[in-house]
Amino acid sequence: MTGSSKASKKVALRLLAVLAFIALIAASCGDDDSSDSSDSSSASSSDSASSSDSASSSDSASSSDSAEPSGEPIKVMTVTTLNAAGPTYQNIANTAELYADFINARGGIAGRPLEVTVCDEQFDPAVASTCAREAVEEGMVSIVGSFTFFAESIVPVIAESSITWFGACCPITPSELTSPYSFNIGNQPMYAVGAVKRAVDDGCTSINAVIIDGAQIFIPPMENAIAALGQSFGDTIILPPTAQDYSAEVARATSDADCVVGVISETPYITWNTAWAQSGTTAQQYGPQGNLNSVSAAGAEEATDGNVIAGMYPDISTAAFDDYRGALEEAGMLDDGLDYNSLGGLGTWAAFTGFAQIAETVDGEITAESFYQAADSTSSLDLNGMVPVLDFTQEWTDGLEGYNRLFNRNVIFSELDNGVVVPLTTEFEDVGALATGDAG
Repeated sequence: MTGSSKASKKVALRLLAVLAFIALIAASCGDDDSSDSSDSSSASSSDSASSSDSASSSDSASSSDSAEPSGEPIKVMTVTTLNAAGPTYQNIANTAELYADFINARGGIAGRPLEVTVCDEQFDPAVASTCAREAVEEGMVSIVGSFTFFAESIVPVIAESSITWFGACCPITPSELTSPYSFNIGNQPMYAVGAVKRAVDDGCTSINAVIIDGAQIFIPPMENAIAALGQSFGDTIILPPTAQDYSAEVARATSDADCVVGVISETPYITWNTAWAQSGTTAQQYGPQGNLNSVSAAGAEEATDGNVIAGMYPDISTAAFDDYRGALEEAGMLDDGLDYNSLGGLGTWAAFTGFAQIAETVDGEITAESFYQAADSTSSLDLNGMVPVLDFTQEWTDGLEGYNRLFNRNVIFSELDNGVVVPLTTEFEDVGALATGDAG
């Protein structure tokens, strides 16, 4: 093999790894690659919050009897991918728009309508930069409930104008995880740590790990966790992302193991679960929210029955998401073919709910600067069970290096019941210390 062909092969393999990691996040966010884009819409907020250091959803508007909002709109933006050859997130855009309708029908934020612009970054960092500049030029108060692989092209730009990056479900770039203008609500990669803990708590004594190639960044906190709990992985298998048959990998993963913790994206999980069912194994699986789900379990319902799902948010069927579920039903969106019971759907609704609560606490004009100050001083953001109560005044300075803006380090669990995802636990579990190797 020539030097140039070896180099080409290495580049191709690296690209496959990157695409696998993208697919891992994409599937859990609930991607759809055939939806039309939406450029802008009116969005919304809740009409309750208590003070700038304590915001609660306990008094959120629950009816549409409030006076119609009036005055200048509060402008925010949601950035995601809508038109691209790869993963797209129409569910995020739809949820942002849905929340707008929901909150504006309930009086808006502080009596003013919330206006959302959805910016499609087209899976292009240059276009993502354009979204950032638009947010600055249009005087956006915040960028809310977004997911993009190119936040590094956005967060530093908007921070110069005190515009916050608020409520991200799945922060993956350095600026999202370190910028003082980033207020994350989600907790990636904590769900993988939670899966390890749950496996040990369930009595697993011989645990193997299966990681999709490209997601190796999950391995160190997982290894920290299992070591702190007095065990180690018997084997760590790096799964090729494009294989048509995982029979050999399933055989290896289930060899001398009673449990398997997987960090696998949805499409490979379909192939994996087919081989899992064919193997006849009695091992238990633990996997991530949005990936180990009803889609990937289809056809393998019996083999995956009772498999445990580690997540950031409770299931959409729980009381925490009553308003979201009701709004989706009222809008006729529950059967539109998109996955709203995913990190993208649940996370965007939680982000807008949090934004609205904090904005309600602002004394005076709601601007980018005043919202930033209010968010930065919020020590008790209570979303009524969508996530634990969050304290944005305390960075994670003694945790994983480079994750200091990861305010939520809790997990919650669901399970597969004959191929259907159902809630398993109702209480959040903090696994932040465990991710660093401290069992507490």
